[in-house]
Amino acid sequence: MSDAMDELEARAHRQLNRIRELGEQMAAVRVRETSPGGVVTAVVDGNGALCDLELSGAVSGMSPSEFEQVLVSTAARAAHRAFAARGDLVIAFNHEATEEIART
Repeated sequence: MSDAMDELEARAHRQLNRIRELGEQMAAVRVRETSPGGVVTAVVDGNGALCDLELSGAVSGMSPSEFEQVLVSTAARAAHRAFAARGDLVIAFNHEATEEIART
């Protein structure tokens, strides 16, 4: 009985460590996207929140609507990639968990 409890406890610790690692990996997601022509560079986190924004001098020659379109589309591409990166992390986590279950 003690061996079974020890194995159960060890498995629970492994799962907890994997969940913590997943959380750390998801929190570390950062995606940098630059617009065509390099006018706008947006950096977003794994939630799609804007973390950094760089504008080149060429922005001064754009109309407000052109600037808005470039900014929004660049940030949206970055967010899309960030969400995909988070999705890949979850898929890998689920795959590992499924393999662990199959081994038991």
